[in-house]
Amino acid sequence: MKYFIIAGEASGDLHASGVCRQLRRADKNALIVGFGGDKMKKEGCDIKLHISKMAFMGVVAVLKNLKQIKQNFALARKTILEEKPDALILIDYPSFNLKIAKFVHKNLPQTKIYYYIPPKVWAWKKWRVHKIAEYSHRILTIFPFETDFYSQYGYEVTYVGNPTAEAINDFQKKHNTTGHQDDYIVLMPGSRKHEIQACLPVMLRAALHFSQQYKIKITAAPAINDSIYTNILADINIGDAVEVVRDKNYQLLSGAKAAIVNSGTATLETALLNCPQVAVYHLALPHLVALIRPLLFTIPYFTLVNIIGGKQIIRELLAYEFTEDNVRAELEKLLNDSTCRKQMQSDYATLHTILGNNAASKEVADIILHDFTRPANHSELPSQQS
Repeated sequence: MKYFIIAGEASGDLHASGVCRQLRRADKNALIVGFGGDKMKKEGCDIKLHISKMAFMGVVAVLKNLKQIKQNFALARKTILEEKPDALILIDYPSFNLKIAKFVHKNLPQTKIYYYIPPKVWAWKKWRVHKIAEYSHRILTIFPFETDFYSQYGYEVTYVGNPTAEAINDFQKKHNTTGHQDDYIVLMPGSRKHEIQACLPVMLRAALHFSQQYKIKITAAPAINDSIYTNILADINIGDAVEVVRDKNYQLLSGAKAAIVNSGTATLETALLNCPQVAVYHLALPHLVALIRPLLFTIPYFTLVNIIGGKQIIRELLAYEFTEDNVRAELEKLLNDSTCRKQMQSDYATLHTILGNNAASKEVADIILHDFTRPANHSELPSQQS
């Protein structure tokens, strides 16, 4: 069988790589083509476009890269028509993937479309739920509460488990993570260039207040050139307290005293690795965002940790609250208040229970192969009603 997978950013590349690995294990004749990153390539995917040319987020970044984005769409349409895959697997990345899903739904009706890790429509743009259901053969979700959300609109989805939890479980089986060094703070400024440039300077200035006692380690994103980090460090008087580290996020978080994390999947990774954290996020026109937030968002939290837990487990410093003073104050609590740390880590434990132990990538591969291998007269189990 031939599979086409599209992942547009670092976390999607990670989760898609697991699906690639499981498809190749289960289907010895698998041909996998796609848009993605180095992790997908390592698992045997023929990468036609790298995520370094895809990971644009925010109005300004999109406007600056409109030419590249148009080229990406054109390449996707052309390549998919040439490849004529049996299955198209979409990983998050909604602004791009929903358009591609519509195109394939219309032009290659024989191709089954699987939306794995669908957009977070329960947070905003709820109207997208109908498009996702219309274009998808199956919707494969990674949060248990999404089952109830989609059912409110008359659609059935399949919870396959959480790939972040799966990846961390696999990591912990391979590595001894019981002993914390606790002598450093981790900064996770994001996976996109504009995020890093906006977030890292504030993170650094807050963390440097504790540099006499703790080293500072910055996680480098896979598709980001080293010069982005060195240029930012050069603008700040950091001494020798700061180190930029690549490809060791889980190792760093497992041994850190605390972390400052750019809101996204990284907050969930940090929680599942039991590292106390404060979440931050930069937004242009922050005070305007604060005014219109009730109109755009219908959920009380932004971070996955708090959304899944159903309460404030970690502090969210977003938009106008993301300042050096606020980050420093929260970091001081995480480093020195043992009650705060213990409560946070106790709440982290509930996340493991909520997410369960399913091997998400294997579930995805099994579902896809089951669809293509069962007898033709077998009644199809509905993935959603449309």
